[in-house]
Amino acid sequence: MRIPQHLAIIMDGNGRWAEQRQMPRIFGHRQGVETVRSVVKECRALGVPHLTLYAFSSENWGRPASEVAALMELLGLFLAQELETLMAEDIRLRVIGNTSLLPVEVRQVLDDTIKRTAENSRLVLTLALSYGARDEILRAVKGLATEVEGGELAISDIDEQRFSAALDTAGLPDPDLLIRTSGEMRISNFLLWQLAYAELYFTDVLWPDFSADELRRAFDDFAARQRRFGLTAAQSVSDS
Repeated sequence: MRIPQHLAIIMDGNGRWAEQRQMPRIFGHRQGVETVRSVVKECRALGVPHLTLYAFSSENWGRPASEVAALMELLGLFLAQELETLMAEDIRLRVIGNTSLLPVEVRQVLDDTIKRTAENSRLVLTLALSYGARDEILRAVKGLATEVEGGELAISDIDEQRFSAALDTAGLPDPDLLIRTSGEMRISNFLLWQLAYAELYFTDVLWPDFSADELRRAFDDFAARQRRFGLTAAQSVSDS
């Protein structure tokens, strides 16, 4: 089985999972957390070095206040509960997104977890929180413009590598594979720059039902694809 070096996942369908069972949406999010635990465990077992999860988008702030508050509480609880596991399993936590918008108590737990796992190296788990790719790109552009304005950077020095280094994902390889659950077939403002040559895998399975077997099925599909990066099929075969 060919394993992606960087797997990104849009975890979609928690609310619909709960609604199908005539339960409040938060029950779906709680079940979704259990799926996160399962997928992280399986990725570590399979040797995936980088896993990025779209946990809370910048657009999600527009959801009902009660649901947002419940999600923030669930996030803080998850981080507090998982620290011991992250340390034991040699998993490093990173975050991308505009985290200044997160509640203070969540930021404190998040910052503490990031610091305490900083030396771990078996798997880099990145959570996209209060994240939107357009916002990320705009923040990167403004940062580079400030450097140019201050004489610290020449415009001619801005290339793909320099721009990538200005993004939240600096230091991470671009994703090889993007998985989106729940049957929706769009990327929803997620890693727009980084997904340029990622393989896309869509499944009808709702996130709370996404199992280790489903993950392996996605990996099997990924392994069967020929990644050409703009080249011809013959060139890709000869370069592999």
